[in-house]
Parts: sequence; C-alpha cells; structure tokens
Amino acid sequence: MKHLTDIVLLGDPRLYEVCEAVKKEEVPALQETINDMANVILEFRAKYGAGRAIAAPQLGVMKRLVVINIDRPIAFFNPELFDCSEEMMEMWDDCMSFPDLHVWLKRHRYCKMRFRDENWEEQVWDLADDLSELLQHECDHLDGVLATMRAEGNNALRWVKRDS
Repeated sequence: MKHLTDIVLLGDPRLYEVCEAVKKEEVPALQETINDMANVILEFRAKYGAGRAIAAPQLGVMKRLVVINIDRPIAFFNPELFDCSEEMMEMWDDCMSFPDLHVWLKRHRYCKMRFRDENWEEQVWDLADDLSELLQHECDHLDGVLATMRAEGNNALRWVKRDS
C-alpha cells in the first residue's frame, strides 16, 4: 500500500512525462492503485487540511488515471477535457507534489470532461468553478504539465507557512 511519503515531488522527472492511456484489460490490475490513490488523498487531507484529487503519476504510475475523493473515491480513466470556456478564473493553486508552495494561475471556469468509468463506460461531465479547476489541474499532470508551468506574473509563487 502506498502512503503520503510515496508522493512524487517537484523536480522528479516523472512529473514531466506524458502518461500512457489505460487499456480496458488493465482496469482490474489498477484497482490497488486506485485504492492507494484514494488513501493518499485522505492522508494528505489529514496532514495538510486540503486535498481532493490525485493523478496516477504523482504516485509514480504513468497511466492516464485520476482519482477524486470529495465524498467518496471516483476513478477517471483516460480523461479528456473539451469545450473549455473562454471565461477564466484566477486562483492560488496547490499540489500534493509541492505541498508548501502555492501558484497563482488561471484556469477555465467551465469545461467538459470525457472519460471511462470503472465499468469502462464512457461518461461526460460538465465541470464548473472548483470542480473545473480541480480536474484541469489533474489532467495537466497526465500531460506532464505542473501548476508551476502555468504561473501568472512575477509574484506567482508563494510559500505556505504551516503550524508545526
């Protein structure tokens, strides 16, 4: 079982790689990875008070797989974003791969995401606001793009001071 200490951190070359598509026959073998991802989200949330989703490469699994855990774990295989709005929103973004650093950036306020679920059925979700931002962040990970690469402006990075 993987834990918080297994998260791949900023600077690791795997975070900059484009992930391979998941094949239908791989889904059963990825169940342990999905469970690990869901567990790491909860561990991260307990330690940092944040954390809603994780992409597989953040645990060193170079597959197009994202897990969110807001009220329960949900796996997204081969997610693709489309119909992204021209309307953007600005925010401080955080990441499990650099938990003490926040990045000021822009994301699309609305978009759609096509993916395969755990039964390998195609789904399409309309995403808005927080969920749109979250899944854009996670899909970026699958393409080797980090929030730091989307930084906006000269003051776009800030350290987060945490109570010990």
